[in-house]
Amino acid sequence: MRIVPLIFTLLAAFIFSGCGKILYRSAAKAYHKGLENQPYDAVIVPGFPYNGEKWDMVLQMRIHWAYYLFSNGYTKNVIFSGSAVATPYIESRVMATYAEALGIPKANLFTEEKAEHSTENVYYSYRLAKKLGFSKIALATDPIQTSYMRKFIRRFELPIGLLPTVVDTLKIMNLYEPEIDPKNTTREGFVKLSDRENFFQRFRGTMGKYIIWHEEDLKKKRYRRRYKNRMIAASAESKEL
Repeated sequence: MRIVPLIFTLLAAFIFSGCGKILYRSAAKAYHKGLENQPYDAVIVPGFPYNGEKWDMVLQMRIHWAYYLFSNGYTKNVIFSGSAVATPYIESRVMATYAEALGIPKANLFTEEKAEHSTENVYYSYRLAKKLGFSKIALATDPIQTSYMRKFIRRFELPIGLLPTVVDTLKIMNLYEPEIDPKNTTREGFVKLSDRENFFQRFRGTMGKYIIWHEEDLKKKRYRRRYKNRMIAASAESKEL
């Protein structure tokens, strides 16, 4: 097992910037508030691309944080989310493989493999959690992603708590990269998202415009109306093709 540098070294420039300090304090506050409702049935951990050689700093943070929450009893299960987006590797499968190597039992690991955007990570994992019978659910990711996913969760009134990464905790953890065999984590016929969607299409995806909603989750009438109109337009367009 290779030892990687402490996350503090990698994030120092960001943390001590003005914006970094604000996000850092906000994440720590949200984490302690989220702990009031633990243990959770499951935490949702959004995916990040894997290059097949070495895990990225973001992968390092998210996977070790999931392990930390599980090993401390703050969550009973972990749902990793993400399709093959930038590389042929299915992000959620790679992350689950790493998490199992860290020590989370396979029976407590689940993967959502359809999401290609952050908002989809959250919503499709939420639906998977409900399907699995989980009721207490939280999002567990880095402070940056938490800051804008919190807005999405609030906007649609999704019953999802927050357990964002606390950098002070990561600083004292051994953030090593375990050896894994990723042979069963690739997707055949892979075409990366940037070759299938232009910038504006990807931006719309990030804003949640392509989510296939369950009507019961759209609490506000205007959202239900907009979604129905979008589905009608999409259906008419597909018929023309």
